[in-house]
Amino acid sequence: MQSKQILTLDDVKKIAAAAETEASLNKWAVTIAIVDDGGHLLWLQRMDGAAPISSHIAPAKANTAALGRRESKVYEDIINNGRFSFMTVPVLEGLLEGGVPIIVNGQCLGAVGVSGVKSNEDAQIAKVGIAAIGA
Repeated sequence: MQSKQILTLDDVKKIAAAAETEASLNKWAVTIAIVDDGGHLLWLQRMDGAAPISSHIAPAKANTAALGRRESKVYEDIINNGRFSFMTVPVLEGLLEGGVPIIVNGQCLGAVGVSGVKSNEDAQIAKVGIAAIGA
């Protein structure tokens, strides 16, 4: 039998706080979503001024990153490079940059998805959040 690490509520709170701080320092109104390794929502935070649609996009990006165990940008690049049929992949909806997996000791524990500003800025916020737990 194998053992696996999981995100604790304390981990999730640290990630969310660091991500919120990064967004606030840059005056970016975003939604931050954190999911477990199965893509199940653990945290959703829509900052003041964030567009309502971002509360749907952020969890989708996080889900994509967790289930794929790679940044959601990988899928965006696949589509942008001409493989349009990839848009029909079942379950994955957040095929835009801004979803980042949480990898610890080679295991994917979940992911952070951010939506509300430019996609590379969404990813920046997610990565700062993840760094808060040393991943």
